[in-house]
Amino acid sequence: MPFFCYILECADGTFYTGWTTDPQRRERQHNAGRGARYTRTRRPVRLVYVEEQPDRSSAMKREMTIKALSRERKKKLIGP
Repeated sequence: MPFFCYILECADGTFYTGWTTDPQRRERQHNAGRGARYTRTRRPVRLVYVEEQPDRSSAMKREMTIKALSRERKKKLIGP
């Protein structure tokens, strides 16, 4: 089973980072208000970055690494 680390852009322009086994399903959950508390008041959200990881542990570690990045570094990671 593949695992993914992802970044969502919220309606207010902020970024949310998480991990999942299905990024598109997770985006739908966030937009339906069943995602993280942070995104519930910042909908709609848009999936802007996905990175496949070999296992759950790697996905969780990568999530923490990305969360620690500055906004500018996240923008560079996401790309144009």
